[in-house]
Amino acid sequence: MKTLLVLCVVCTLAVLSVSGTAEQKLKNCNEVRDAYSSKGFNINDVPNKGINGAPLKVCPQGFSCCTVEMEEKLSQQSHSEIKAPVSKLSTNLQSIFRQRHDHFDKFFRELLKNAEVSLHNMFVRTYGMMYVQNAELFKNFFEDLTRYYVSGSAAVNLDSMLSEFWADLLERMFRLVNVQYEFSDAYMECVSRHTEQLQPFGDVPRKLRIQLTRAFVAARTFVRGLALMPEVVNKVSTVSASPSCVRAAMKMLYCPYCSGQVALKPCQNYCLNVMRGCLANQADLDTEWNNFLDAMLSLAERLEGPFNFESVTDPIDVKISEAIMNMQENSMQVSQKVFQGCGQPKPSMNFRSRRSVKETGFTGRFRPYSPDARPTTAAGTSLDRLTIDVKKKLKQAKKFWSTLPETVCADERTAPGDDCWNGTAKSRYESVVIGNGLANQVSNPDVDVDITKPDTVIRSQIAVLKEMTSWLKAAHSGNDISIDNDEDGSGGEESGSGCDSASCDTDRDIYFSTPPNPGKPMVNPVQSGGSSSGARAASQGSMALALCSLALALLAHHLR
Repeated sequence: MKTLLVLCVVCTLAVLSVSGTAEQKLKNCNEVRDAYSSKGFNINDVPNKGINGAPLKVCPQGFSCCTVEMEEKLSQQSHSEIKAPVSKLSTNLQSIFRQRHDHFDKFFRELLKNAEVSLHNMFVRTYGMMYVQNAELFKNFFEDLTRYYVSGSAAVNLDSMLSEFWADLLERMFRLVNVQYEFSDAYMECVSRHTEQLQPFGDVPRKLRIQLTRAFVAARTFVRGLALMPEVVNKVSTVSASPSCVRAAMKMLYCPYCSGQVALKPCQNYCLNVMRGCLANQADLDTEWNNFLDAMLSLAERLEGPFNFESVTDPIDVKISEAIMNMQENSMQVSQKVFQGCGQPKPSMNFRSRRSVKETGFTGRFRPYSPDARPTTAAGTSLDRLTIDVKKKLKQAKKFWSTLPETVCADERTAPGDDCWNGTAKSRYESVVIGNGLANQVSNPDVDVDITKPDTVIRSQIAVLKEMTSWLKAAHSGNDISIDNDEDGSGGEESGSGCDSASCDTDRDIYFSTPPNPGKPMVNPVQSGGSSSGARAASQGSMALALCSLALALLAHHLR
């Protein structure tokens, strides 16, 4: 009986001792004054001793070192403190992908510019005034490619542009290889209308069209995706915290101050529930964000492989030289078909005879371009290195929004076990940690979230990401669907001179006939044999030889 009495006395004394210690801290608010002033607030706001019955709105009422004015200021501070880590992470993410966007964009633009300068310099050296007089054709070609890269099909229909380029090149070359004739504008329109059927440049236009379309669509869509990421992150990160979130943050971070426990950190699970409630809308962005990143990664792999912008733009000059070579080799057949379809032209009064093929002694052969060693041009790097780097960053950005609560509630900001603030006292946090997203907040014990009112800014960004993902997936297949008024929605999947289907092969060598048009010249029958044919052949061979020499000189320079 005596032993039991002793135990009761000891327990009572212990409780009184603890109670006395807590009461002593509240009577003396010096620690709170120091901590409060360290936040930049006026130390005079804090009472020297704890007060009883302050009408606090968030923290427990009773004996406290806080006043209503202090609670208001600490609520604003708590808002800033939960926003700060989210803002820091968002700013860092924006910076990473804004830099990658600038790197890719500069690289693609410089590749285009270098290709234009390379072609111009080589053509000037090897072809002289004959190229200079026709240089605007190639200048316009690269200007249109650049405009398409920048603005897409809204500015340039890539299919039509390429078709017009080859038709214009055919017209100019046709005049060169048939200088013994005079051609009216109407006659040359007849020639241009049948560029695809004549196929004077062989398979080069078809192949180049496919390569350019796929590479340009992939490059510009990928760059647009990189530009979109900082925009989305910026808009989402500026979403304001709700009043219930600010209230919960105040209770978590600064109510310990009011009880005199300034060093007490919140329990980790308590912090997770608060932050998941505060960032519920942002977490709903995660699904579309991850889908978007997956599409970016897939397109990056295309850029490394079959849609490599660098390997397409670098040898454009050689490919055009190859097309010129094909025209040289087929000039007689092409001219024959044109004369049969558009009529026999009139002889030129200014034509002068040229040297024959034998006099030139030319026996060279065309060699195909080898892309084994792609130079590290523009921006001092290569596309492979850029894509390796950006793929790593894209993977790291996955699940960014759903992991924000864990990042904010990192170890240095929270405390484990019983030695933490659970919202009411220094004790273990007993509530279950709820899931991410708006729908899960219906059972959040610490933040009152209205799940029937999703944030409109974030919902709009979810829609933006969905649309961009569809563009990325289309670009992965070589299609440009980024604007509504694209013809066919194909973005140039069937453009250029030549076609992709096997059925087109049967039409490659047939003679064409001019469609009925009273405004065009009459179709005349082909005149066979005679001395005029021999003179024409010699003249064609002479002029074609000059073009062939140009193509080989360009190729030799490029391969060096």
